[in-house]
Amino acid sequence: MTEVLSQDEIDQLLTAINAGTTEPEEIRQTTDQKKIKIYDFRRPDKFSKEQIRTVQMMHETFARLTSTSLSAQLRSIVQVHVASVDQLTYEEFIRSIPTPTTMAIINMDPLKGSAILEIDPAVAFTIIDRLFGGKGESIKIQRDLSEIEQSVIEGIIVRILGNMREAWAQVIDLRPRLGQIETNPQFAQIVPPSEMVVLVTLETKVGDVEGMINFCIPYITIEPIISKLSAQYMYSSVRRGTTTENLNILKEKISNIEVTMVAEIGHIRIPMRDVLALRLGDVIRLSNTKVGDPMVINIGNKKKFMCRPGVVGKMLAVQVIKRLADIEQNEFEELAAEGEELI
Repeated sequence: MTEVLSQDEIDQLLTAINAGTTEPEEIRQTTDQKKIKIYDFRRPDKFSKEQIRTVQMMHETFARLTSTSLSAQLRSIVQVHVASVDQLTYEEFIRSIPTPTTMAIINMDPLKGSAILEIDPAVAFTIIDRLFGGKGESIKIQRDLSEIEQSVIEGIIVRILGNMREAWAQVIDLRPRLGQIETNPQFAQIVPPSEMVVLVTLETKVGDVEGMINFCIPYITIEPIISKLSAQYMYSSVRRGTTTENLNILKEKISNIEVTMVAEIGHIRIPMRDVLALRLGDVIRLSNTKVGDPMVINIGNKKKFMCRPGVVGKMLAVQVIKRLADIEQNEFEELAAEGEELI
């Protein structure tokens, strides 16, 4: 294909020829030279530029979700963003990881095979320090995780994998599960050393501590959905209703949240002389209260009795089962003198 020169380039060539610094033959030789791209057959490129870009877009969403969830859990500012997305051999990835480190082997169901989530030791120990009540300052520790520390990190990884599922939802309903944690990269041989992988490097900052989180996905694992790794497919997926899948994932997460509920009941009034006579096991009938109404028994604004609701005949009643706090005799006398009633 003939290269088209701009007007400025043409003017520069004419000026150089007129000045005698460039010969026409040299220009022809330069034009006739073909551009040669070096290709290494030992490292064949398995991912196109568009596919790499799509993977980056997916993990930018993953980084935002992880920043939010970790900030809430650690009660500290956590910043996560995608530094790079590269394709390389699995051997090169393993050699670039320090020893010891925290390597989580992830089951990529429904995709076959596994992936690896590697957390920099500086980040891992900072997270552990924060969760144990520390300040999360920079700690230079070169050792394996203890059993308690490993259990804590497993909880963090499970939370991160939830974010990963949401970020991949537009491409596949991914259900990543934590398999096991290794500290020595040589023990995590999930694919042959020469196998190509895509490596997503996430720059992570927890407070003032900076480090890397690496997510390594082998080509053989992601191959079944390689055709879906395009911006066109992702946008068309949104139009087809992938948003509904995101809502289903969100509903599933919300359904597992524990919420504390407190029911307060209507109130009744009892003369102080009846309060003074209350004993454990006594039953109070509530003539003006319907079955199912909640109940709180206080004296003034203090909770004093724990009661068990029930039914006596056709009337709702409560049985005193525990005195929450001893009431001083002078308090009774003062309340009785003022004509105070149990509310």
